[in-house]
Amino acid sequence: MENLREINCKEIFRKAYEKRYTWKNQFNGYKGKCIFFVNNNIHEGEFFLGKDFKPNIQNIEDEKIIKNIASQLFEVCIHRVKREFKSVHSENNFNLLKNSESGIEMGVSGKNQGDKYRVKNDCINMVYRKIHGTIIEIFVDEFLDTGVGFLSKKYCSRQIDPITLKPNSQKLEYTDKFVNISSNNDWFLNSRTIKYLNQDHEEKTQKFVFEELSLLS
Repeated sequence: MENLREINCKEIFRKAYEKRYTWKNQFNGYKGKCIFFVNNNIHEGEFFLGKDFKPNIQNIEDEKIIKNIASQLFEVCIHRVKREFKSVHSENNFNLLKNSESGIEMGVSGKNQGDKYRVKNDCINMVYRKIHGTIIEIFVDEFLDTGVGFLSKKYCSRQIDPITLKPNSQKLEYTDKFVNISSNNDWFLNSRTIKYLNQDHEEKTQKFVFEELSLLS
């Protein structure tokens, strides 16, 4: 392991941040077919996602199903937006918490005081962030190397109460698959499977499939 005094956490995090896969700045959006499998039911429709990143779901009438599909598309696209490290983290400092086989764990001070991250092999494999009054904790088990950036493909997340610091939601386990739809390395979510335990501790599964994908001009 590196000498603790030699670990520059901000530089390590910046390098990992800049190795995430993001869409190009001139991204105009994309469209395709969406299929949602839940409770032995299948819901099929079409979607458009413009450069404003607002999903538009068509040919599905159930508002709850529309909201479910749209939330997945939105959650994916906000992580594909290219934002310069300096504009996001210039007011943050990154301080070493521990260095282990799991990676270099660091705490944030400054603008985003209290946030935490962990980096291993130039990938951010743990996120602990306060978002809209709730702490979101994410652990990533597997990444996809697209050749132009990394995508999380197997991970789990849960919400934590910011007062008690105890979980206040069930743990969601995600498995994502991506597809490259052009010669310009345009990678999009092809399917997402979410597993969780319900209140009766029964395992439940939701699956979202996005296919026949094409870029909007």
